[in-house]
Amino acid sequence: MSFADTRRSDREERRISPVFWVLLATMGTAGWALWSGFGSTGFGVFLFVVAGWMVSLSLHEYAHARTALHGGDITIGAKGYLTLNPFKYANALMSFVLPVVFVVLGGIGLPGGAVFIERHRIQGRLKHSLISAAGPLVNLVFALALLIPVGSGWLDQLPGTVEIGAEQVGALPAALGFLGLLQLTAAILNLLPVPGLDGYGVIEPWLSPQARRAVQPFAPYGMLAVFVVLWQSQVNHWFFARIYDVLDLFGINTVFYAQLGSYLFRFWSH
Repeated sequence: MSFADTRRSDREERRISPVFWVLLATMGTAGWALWSGFGSTGFGVFLFVVAGWMVSLSLHEYAHARTALHGGDITIGAKGYLTLNPFKYANALMSFVLPVVFVVLGGIGLPGGAVFIERHRIQGRLKHSLISAAGPLVNLVFALALLIPVGSGWLDQLPGTVEIGAEQVGALPAALGFLGLLQLTAAILNLLPVPGLDGYGVIEPWLSPQARRAVQPFAPYGMLAVFVVLWQSQVNHWFFARIYDVLDLFGINTVFYAQLGSYLFRFWSH
């Protein structure tokens, strides 16, 4: 293979997928509709949040892949992980279908791992930990980008509104607040040291081989186990009370907008 062929191959491996552009366009169009007051508010929030959630899942997996590439796994590009195409990931059910179902059923942001990394190519425990931590850090940055404008009140005077009692409240801040809440829950939950989640991936390189072998059979069920536990009312109420405590740090209206966005998101139930 010539140098030109190599360069062309590298560009193709890193070219952003049309699927990701479609997700961004859907998110942007829904955001414009909410901003301008066009169409159904509930369906607009639903479309914006689902498309935005899929975008964040793609970026989450991309962060794992990019960090692994710099860590020494040179096979990442050939697998299509750098194209932000959700259909290229190893387990679409665990990484995209179930997380969207979790959002629809319980308003819980919980991404699953899907990038197959050839760990034997990566030397050093710290690099392995950073690869696992990269995904949740993307969710945290995404949460900050969404919640700071909402909490600061920068979007309170937009034309697109929804009537709450005698007041008109912005629909776009509500969608941003709910999507920001999902990003925050994704970052926190995925950093739990539960087998199958990224938090366990952070500490796994530092465990003994015996401990890793003992835990390995439980890894495929970690994400489902966390969802089942959160489905219990007492745990759910305690967890979201703590999430709302964090949201309060962004501004007085952030919790209100997140709760309103969650309500509008389930447009089929009212």
